Amino acid sequence: MASLDFEAIRKAYPSAVTINDSTGAFDASGNAISLTQSDIDAARVTLDAEAAATLYQRQRTGEAFTTDTIYLPVADQLDMQYWDSVNGTTTWKDHVAAVKAKYPKPS
Repeated sequence: MASLDFEAIRKAYPSAVTINDSTGAFDASGNAISLTQSDIDAARVTLDAEAAATLYQRQRTGEAFTTDTIYLPVADQLDMQYWDSVNGTTTWKDHVAAVKAKYPKPS
């Protein structure tokens, strides 16, 4: 049996609790689930679309393995806001604007 797309199988067949490249997919009772490639392909398209729609969010936080121009931890942002209010600066607003400019929300 070919290498299976576990994530798409779980999306297409929510009752699947065990998936194995060699033996297939099984429900909680150990019953085999008959897999249909077109269902798995449709689930993959949906998963890819969902991931693309939220990519900018993962990029902004570094979850998409971006390491430059990402949001700082909340504690650091709160510190920026405090010091901006004390000093009359816009460090925090500039930081947020830079991240949003680098990874814009798709329209």
